[in-house]
Amino acid sequence: MSSSEPLARDWTDDHVERWLPVLPDLDPDVEGATTRAKVLTDHLRRVRERSLADFDLHKHEYDTLHTLAGRGGRATPSQLAADLQMAPASITGRLDGLERRGYVHRAPSPEDRRRVDVELTPEGRAVWFGAMDVVGHEENRLLSVLTPAERRTLSDLLRRVLLEAER
Repeated sequence: MSSSEPLARDWTDDHVERWLPVLPDLDPDVEGATTRAKVLTDHLRRVRERSLADFDLHKHEYDTLHTLAGRGGRATPSQLAADLQMAPASITGRLDGLERRGYVHRAPSPEDRRRVDVELTPEGRAVWFGAMDVVGHEENRLLSVLTPAERRTLSDLLRRVLLEAER
């Protein structure tokens, strides 16, 4: 699409148009950006939920496998609880269920026999990666309409907005 061609309208354009007469001080660019961010987030959440259902995973199971994979496939229960912002006692039930399914294994730590390490099994890695890959493909599909430079600019702009939100 050349820069002289008008952009196609999306659902948000109609949304903004409906609200402008009701809220005359509404900034259409702010409303457009925040509404599009929400619509995109909702879309990706639905894709993730379908993917988790396809892989017979609950969100909390996926989150635990994802966190464990992000630590190289091995962590202590207290590390996982901290990463997931949970009480350490709460992680035990999650790990029990994942261990029954063969997705994690608990073993004494080689460094400290009093400590238990949680290890991601090959089955756990495969189910986590399969569910994650579906969402990753959709993210790449959606952002493929942008050039690499546009993706970088979008990421930088969103970083600036999120830094303000994190303050």
